[in-house]
Amino acid sequence: MNRASWLHRIQQAARHPERVLPYVRRGARDLRLRLLHRDHVAYYRAVMAADTARDPKAAVGSRNEERWLALGKMQFDYLVEHGLRPEHRFLEIGCGNLRAGWRVISHLDPHRYYGIDISPDIVIEAKKELVARGLQDKLPHLTVTGDLTFDFLPDHHFDVVHAHSVFSHSPIEVIDECLAHVGRVLAPGGFFDFTFNRTQGTEHHVLREDFYYRTSTLLSLAERHGLTARFMQDWEERPHRQSKIRVTAPA
Repeated sequence: MNRASWLHRIQQAARHPERVLPYVRRGARDLRLRLLHRDHVAYYRAVMAADTARDPKAAVGSRNEERWLALGKMQFDYLVEHGLRPEHRFLEIGCGNLRAGWRVISHLDPHRYYGIDISPDIVIEAKKELVARGLQDKLPHLTVTGDLTFDFLPDHHFDVVHAHSVFSHSPIEVIDECLAHVGRVLAPGGFFDFTFNRTQGTEHHVLREDFYYRTSTLLSLAERHGLTARFMQDWEERPHRQSKIRVTAPA
């Protein structure tokens, strides 16, 4: 479905009248922030600042503590099932407030986790979560970034790169930037997993916050940058509304 179409909006309003006022408020915020921030990263950083101030867990897409824990465990379990080992070097793009990250940090050897996010507000929450979980001795790196070029990171360093609910909030040029550079930081034999909102129809966005892509578009984009990409069918078995693609770089 095209969630940006007026037909869909009218149908949703009729079915869920209680969502109309929150949607109008969100639309008003979207208009104000788009006028203030023409660049998407700056725009979404402002969105995250507002959402984090209201509720850090809701800011990363979890409506309550139980759901926050469940989604983090789902991500972590999938990574371990696919071979994440304590000695691996792990880069998390959009680390948020460590919804999955605290489990990954606990699993890895010290100095092996590197988390980046465009939002300084959510990175502060990540540090609080790190303290709450007593994981300081793992010495993870938590860094604010302004793009996805990874220019401050070394070549062929990370065995696993992970981005959950990042591309679902990204225009195609941001995804293209990431895929253009992620191959450089991937270690031989390493992989990059990312989730995305999948549509089989017209690609679209809702208020520049939620983006929907066809699988073929993202597979082709990765291949254009010399990467091998495949749709992860086994992820579809999980109770999650986003789909997953895995990217690997040539040896």
